[in-house]
Amino acid sequence: QVQLVESGGGLVQAGGSLRLSCAASGRTFSNYAMGWFRQAPGKEREFVAAINWSGGATYYASSMKGRFTISRDNAKNTVYLQMNSLKPEDTAIYYCATSPKAYGLGEATQYDYWGQGTQVTVSS
Repeated sequence: QVQLVESGGGLVQAGGSLRLSCAASGRTFSNYAMGWFRQAPGKEREFVAAINWSGGATYYASSMKGRFTISRDNAKNTVYLQMNSLKPEDTAIYYCATSPKAYGLGEATQYDYWGQGTQVTVSS
């Protein structure tokens, strides 16, 4: 049974930083791409960032590029999202997900397992 558990969310002031973690279990972590998505109240879930199985390729939504960094540690079965220069509009529930695909990682439909999410709130 695949499980993804996010942590690291919280309340931060605008301009601050947070690092989210997602611990995976139940499948060979290094065989799968990982992604982060977010959903703000009243909005659809949107792509944030993704990373391929080895960590050699990363992908970002344009509004996060330069502020967010995705990385993974295959020895620890964990993917991270470092978020800097946070803005109030970054407030959302952040989800990690795992994908058996090597392409189209910006699309939620490419992912087969999801975590429960962690709340990030950025105050102005």
